[in-house]
Amino acid sequence: MRIGELAGVVGVTTRAIRHYHHLGLLPEPERRANGYREYGLRHAVVLARIRRLTELGLGLAEVRDVLADDAGRELAEVLAELDADLARQEDAIRARRERLRVLLEDAEQGRLSAEGPVSPQLGEFFAEMARSTAGREGPESAMAAKDRELLALIDTTAPPEDRDRLLAAMHPALTTPGAVERAHEVYALLDALAEADPADPGTDAAVEEAARALAGALPDSLLEDLGTEGVRAVADGVGLGDDRFLDAFFSEFAPAQAEAVRRGMRLLLERGAG
Repeated sequence: MRIGELAGVVGVTTRAIRHYHHLGLLPEPERRANGYREYGLRHAVVLARIRRLTELGLGLAEVRDVLADDAGRELAEVLAELDADLARQEDAIRARRERLRVLLEDAEQGRLSAEGPVSPQLGEFFAEMARSTAGREGPESAMAAKDRELLALIDTTAPPEDRDRLLAAMHPALTTPGAVERAHEVYALLDALAEADPADPGTDAAVEEAARALAGALPDSLLEDLGTEGVRAVADGVGLGDDRFLDAFFSEFAPAQAEAVRRGMRLLLERGAG
């Protein structure tokens, strides 16, 4: 058989056959006097086996190992590993589909946030935020939108246990009496500092007012969750060790807004120390 005939019999392409030659998976016959290579039944048998193994999901390196073991013992071992890997993939796919199902339900009911997709825990937190602000008039606070973006970032990058601890610590900010009103007061004060001139004599008083409102709105559980060192890092505006996250965090704020956040964290520390 010529290479095209072999490819047609086994159901592969001639390009695949040449690739298998190059990798050493399929012996390459010598050219005859007429310049053509002639393939025999043995080539077809090996090529068919390569096709079956790759269709099962084996990589070509694994196929090579299987073909090198005539007794077939390694084939059983490789197939067992492949079966276990496929089982893990099935579990992962089921988990992803369940997550997509929840997101689709959220989308149908208008609960899917602009920052999504996020974890179910944060998704519920955002839903609580939306319920608590339902009916409020006017455009959304720019600072509130930044808060959601930051939480979505933490949701993606933090270990699940740290994320869950932070959300649990923030929950009182939505559920205690007057908490929602205090949060919107803070957002309004911080939004007003977006264009504030640090050199203006009145700016410092506005910064102090926003800082006190922020500290008053933050629950004590947040200090317990972040720890004194973490809160102090925010208050000082510097990361821990080589962490550059806070640099990026504060770069999103206007100078007066950043100062208000730092002062608010210092006030939280003072409250915790007292």
